[in-house]
Amino acid sequence: MFPGGVDTVKARDRRGQERAITGNRLTSWAFAEAYGAPDAESPEGVALRWARDRAGEGGVRAVSPGTGDALRLLATVSGARAVVEIGTGTGVSGIHLLAGMRPDSVLTTVDIEPERQQFARQAFRMAGFAANRARLIPGHALDVLPRLTDGGYDLVFCDGDRLECLESLAESLRLLRPGGLVCFAGVFANGRTVDSAAAPTEVRKLRELLRAIRESKDLVPALLPVGDGLLCAARA
Repeated sequence: MFPGGVDTVKARDRRGQERAITGNRLTSWAFAEAYGAPDAESPEGVALRWARDRAGEGGVRAVSPGTGDALRLLATVSGARAVVEIGTGTGVSGIHLLAGMRPDSVLTTVDIEPERQQFARQAFRMAGFAANRARLIPGHALDVLPRLTDGGYDLVFCDGDRLECLESLAESLRLLRPGGLVCFAGVFANGRTVDSAAAPTEVRKLRELLRAIRESKDLVPALLPVGDGLLCAARA
């Protein structure tokens, strides 16, 4: 069961919640999602638009602009020099991460689809990032991550297979330095995570992930309502 009884919310309570986010609040949410977007004609803006188009054409899930803003901010405030990304996609989230990372930093990004990584490589170049700023590794994340250095990373961003989110968490905690951050995208699962209806396996896994992070004595968690939900935690 999802922690805190969230999966037992009654229909009338949900109707109240729906009313609460209509009107000005919904407009405010849309404004917040678009707030940090780069100039559309800047190299970063052009690259993001191109990468989103490639994602749409390939049916690839890409982070929302608001989620991208949050990732860029977290990379900046953590002074990130070494970041791991699980799920390269077409490079949308990678552009945001690279934009927030230090100039001498390296993004290590893993994806099972090499073709997607070719799109990401092109997007990074369009955005103005040097080729040596990104290390793109094709392969299954749970095969690649064990080969990376223990405690060698400032931030791990997980946007891969939701069925493997708990295993990704375990690997992330091994990779992170003390004070490092782990983030999971899409934890709302289009509203299904907090719905009382029967849930598919991936939603049950996300609920377990939310509970594991919230109950961990070694993590400081926050669930950010950007995009489809961004779950973040700092390693103590």
